[in-house]
Amino acid sequence: MTQKWTLESWRARPISQVPDYPDGEALARAEATLAGYPPLVFAGEARKLRQHLAQVAEGRAFLLQGGDCAESFAEFSADNIRDTFRLLLQMSVVLTFAGAVPVVKVGRIAGQFAKPRSELTERQGEKELPSYRGDIINAIEFDEKGRQPDPERLIQAYSQAAATLNLLRAFATGGYATLEYVHRWNMGFVADSSEGARYEDIANRIAESLEFMNACGINTDNSPQLQSTEQFTSHEALLLGYEQALTRVDSTSGDWYDTSAHMLWIGDRTRQVDGAHVEFLRGVHNPIGIKCGPSMDPDELIRLIDVLDPNNDPGRLTLITRFGMGQVEKYLPHLIRKVKAEGRHVIWSCDPMHGNTIKASSGYKTRPFDRILKEVQEFFAVHQSEGTYAGGVHVEMTGQQVTECIGGAQAITEDDLSSRYHTHCDPRLNASQALELAFLLAEGIKKERASVNLSVVS
Repeated sequence: MTQKWTLESWRARPISQVPDYPDGEALARAEATLAGYPPLVFAGEARKLRQHLAQVAEGRAFLLQGGDCAESFAEFSADNIRDTFRLLLQMSVVLTFAGAVPVVKVGRIAGQFAKPRSELTERQGEKELPSYRGDIINAIEFDEKGRQPDPERLIQAYSQAAATLNLLRAFATGGYATLEYVHRWNMGFVADSSEGARYEDIANRIAESLEFMNACGINTDNSPQLQSTEQFTSHEALLLGYEQALTRVDSTSGDWYDTSAHMLWIGDRTRQVDGAHVEFLRGVHNPIGIKCGPSMDPDELIRLIDVLDPNNDPGRLTLITRFGMGQVEKYLPHLIRKVKAEGRHVIWSCDPMHGNTIKASSGYKTRPFDRILKEVQEFFAVHQSEGTYAGGVHVEMTGQQVTECIGGAQAITEDDLSSRYHTHCDPRLNASQALELAFLLAEGIKKERASVNLSVVS
């Protein structure tokens, strides 16, 4: 029998990717302070997201999950929040039109502060210090004081997340998300892009649809759904003390919800079936994601699904695959066939970022745009051949015009990386590259829909 879950049962399990705080009493005080703070999100919002994700699991919606690799205290500003929100809106409109299904928008935002590390320490010259683990834990500056895990950073992360959520809610309901505005932004992108002519067909057809709706009397004056949107948040549930402090009992259902975000995911390094991260997340009722890399065994995946979703509820689990270009066909079919044979209701989403990181000759980590696009195309192709639904994409991106990933219509080269390389961790698609990816995805979705329709007709 499964051991009874409690808010602290994870503390008795093996745990990885956690910092060693030098002052345990200070950590306990910070966690106690957080436990007394208001929730960042509400249980009803997490339930609504789960309902939307159930539609994705059934092939009636599409999941767009994207945002910063690791949020930082230094880059925190209203402009950056606005630009990321705007980019998600722009991408979602393109994908909604192409797929003819609603797009569920989930940001990597308002909590994506902690990052797993391959090495516990980092060496520069003769000096060796603890690795940077994200601003919620320590500082990116390479000095002894900054690299010591500091519990006060938990409080600062909460405050930044609260301010971010406040602004996101204002943008989502205050008129900024009006569909006509979003389409106008996209038309601007098409006009300015060197590959814009390639995207004109989709952009023009969206314009025609808006004109048709307006002629029928459906516009922003009488249709609230055209001037507001739903925006959900997510992050990797890595720092379990922080997550526990923000987990509360829902007064309407009696269930536990982690109110630090609407959706949480378990990383490829912390998905041990008997580990602390799986133990914690099995007890909360938020939608949960599992990162699935090349080391994921099909039987292990079923054991994880058994623990995290014993009732087989559509919308509970999203499987986020991350294999790398050229590896999807090798690994993904085995997972799909096992999950399908077991009759599990999951969402399949593609993270084309993490498997495609390379080191440029200049020393910068980067990700080639063509590899990112190719992995997504391979993901769609495998699902089409297996008769399953490619339900989403999970992208590290920013609304800023950084130069961190090479390629795309902007033709960013390795020589350009140093000009605007701002990430605190891994390279991100900039605004133009992310929107370009959405248009290219739309082309693929259109072709997929056309082939399905042709097979039905024949």
